[in-house]
Amino acid sequence: MGSGLLVALGLGLVPLVAWPAGVDSHIRTLAASCAACHGYEGKSLGAIPNLAGLAQERFLASMQRYRDMPDDGSVMNQHAKGLTWEEIEGLAHYFSGLADVDHPPANAKSSRQ
Repeated sequence: MGSGLLVALGLGLVPLVAWPAGVDSHIRTLAASCAACHGYEGKSLGAIPNLAGLAQERFLASMQRYRDMPDDGSVMNQHAKGLTWEEIEGLAHYFSGLADVDHPPANAKSSRQ
């Protein structure tokens, strides 16, 4: 592999996955920051919730709760308050378009808790 390709891969310039239709590069960049906690393509390996395949309405409701809560310095509170509503909608679209990863109904308890 040439060093140029390695640099392009390292910078995320060469997509290695098929992004959901209608997702622009800005939203993909924002989604990449979610991977630190929620895993690559929204597939968490730990106790942090999966985002892949999450219904847009559920994502939007969760982000709205984080935006509405008092500033407590938590990661999700800071992320939600730092995004525009249009960016949050774009992320909801992005994550809902990824392969589903065991999302229980809203009233069911997750086996990861």
